[in-house]
Amino acid sequence: MTQAKTIKIVALIMALVALTVVLAVLTSQANAAVVKVGSRGETVRTIQTKLKRWGYYTGSVDGIFGAKTKSAVQYFQRRNGLTADGIVGSATAKAMGVTLSGTSSSSGTTTSGKLSNSDLYLLSCCVYGEARGESYTGKVAVAAVILNRVKSSKFPNSISGVIYQTGAFTCVSDGQINLGTNDECTRAAQDAMNGWDPTGGAIYYFNPATATSKWIWSRPQLVTIGKHIFCS
Repeated sequence: MTQAKTIKIVALIMALVALTVVLAVLTSQANAAVVKVGSRGETVRTIQTKLKRWGYYTGSVDGIFGAKTKSAVQYFQRRNGLTADGIVGSATAKAMGVTLSGTSSSSGTTTSGKLSNSDLYLLSCCVYGEARGESYTGKVAVAAVILNRVKSSKFPNSISGVIYQTGAFTCVSDGQINLGTNDECTRAAQDAMNGWDPTGGAIYYFNPATATSKWIWSRPQLVTIGKHIFCS
């Protein structure tokens, strides 16, 4: 074998090795950008914790992405208009407020990414005005009703539009919307924005002890949480 041929063969081998390394790096980066069955670690634990808090997941928070976690992810995806493949990619991670390698997410947005920090603050102020005496789940439920109205064609398509719609909320009518908020109401609003809906899709709620409207009693009742009955 001539020296020239030897050099060519060595060069070819080195090129193949370099290509293999590049492909391995790219594959590793691609895999790091999604969390799926078989994944383990703190990111999985974070996903499980959020899904459990929102009522999608009933398994152990063990940092192991198994069948139960996949089912919970699929449930979350279906409820939030995402592709229900059970894989936490960039879109699902953003909806959950989870950061993945190679992706970015913001804890101040919803699944659609259209709600800002000012929306979160206004939503939490309304929760404070309407439900500060309720349980944490009851607070999330009130926030969820507001967000369900935003999604409904029957109501304005913005947080502020829904909250300030004439006669919609007592806290606006009596000025309690201006009292501000607290950490718990802000967390409740954020959980609702991230997909937790304890009401099952309600767009109305009322306190049976104080309600005077016959119409609200005619609405199909979905669930009672604390002092409020939630309706479709």
